[in-house]
Amino acid sequence: MNKNFPDLGLLILRIGFASLMLTHGIPKINSLFESPIKFADPFGIGETTSLILTLIGEVVAPILILIGFKTKLAAIPVVITMFVAAFVIHASDPLNVKEKALLYLFGFLVLLFTGSGKYSVDGFKK
Repeated sequence: MNKNFPDLGLLILRIGFASLMLTHGIPKINSLFESPIKFADPFGIGETTSLILTLIGEVVAPILILIGFKTKLAAIPVVITMFVAAFVIHASDPLNVKEKALLYLFGFLVLLFTGSGKYSVDGFKK
């Protein structure tokens, strides 16, 4: 068996999950320019702050994960964002509503624990 298959799997996981996460985050960028900003504020820190933290978790961190730069560190804000989405924002919703957030949560948890693999910016350093 080829020893590169785990690294190829991590590459596919990184590119797939990060790219799909960007489809959720990029449209939220426009919300920054709305007045007043209308966004969920589950912790009482303000709608603007909640939106900025979400954008970090759904745009900035996935871009870093996509290229494989500081993947373990970049996965933390995504995992937190998806945890909040699944268990706070959609807490009372049925499983089929929170399922997408849970799938992202599990995918990015894998990257948090494994890192980016050798086909990444981080992998070129080794």
